[in-house]
Amino acid sequence: MKHIDFYLDFISPYAYLAFEHLPKALEGLSYSVAYKPVLFGAVLKHHGQLGPAEIPAKREWTYRQVLWLGHVHGIQIEMPATHPFNPLAHLRLALATSPDGNVSRYVAETIFREVWRGGKEAGDARRLEDLAARLELRREPGGDAVKAQLKANTDEALARGVFGVPAYAVDDRVIWGFDSLAMLRAALLDDPWFDSPQWQGAAQRPGLQRPRS
Repeated sequence: MKHIDFYLDFISPYAYLAFEHLPKALEGLSYSVAYKPVLFGAVLKHHGQLGPAEIPAKREWTYRQVLWLGHVHGIQIEMPATHPFNPLAHLRLALATSPDGNVSRYVAETIFREVWRGGKEAGDARRLEDLAARLELRREPGGDAVKAQLKANTDEALARGVFGVPAYAVDDRVIWGFDSLAMLRAALLDDPWFDSPQWQGAAQRPGLQRPRS
């Protein structure tokens, strides 16, 4: 049985769509999943990237595309009233339900659906209080242990080469994106393509690198 480390941040609509579609995409396969909250903003900063919502034209496209993807895949999705929002409270609530860096599918589902269904303010203080009351917290969300765990999860993801969410780590490979769930399925089935030069040679391909200012 293969194991998947699923790196996610509740701010990402693509992570939400991937989370919802994962069981259908991997139907019939035997696998286990560890859901690992990470701070997407810290991942972007590490790689010197802007988020999709920080580029005006890409922001508009992203919102249109994720709603289309929900439509064609039968996944209920509404944009939060404000996006992007600060996801720290949601990430810390998730990790406060666990003694380690992994959260249950129930916890991830509860938080994702709170954010991506209903079209309300994700960061509303009253809604966050209600969300905390629905979860079985085992640690203090604002405590040092939870904060350290979020950083450790994010550092772990970066060490494995994660550059965005959703990202799935299987064996020594990282696969990224909602649209790569079919690729994830192939990896779980030990498709020989992953041992071919098409996968192995990507890291060695030469190309012009734009200098950073």
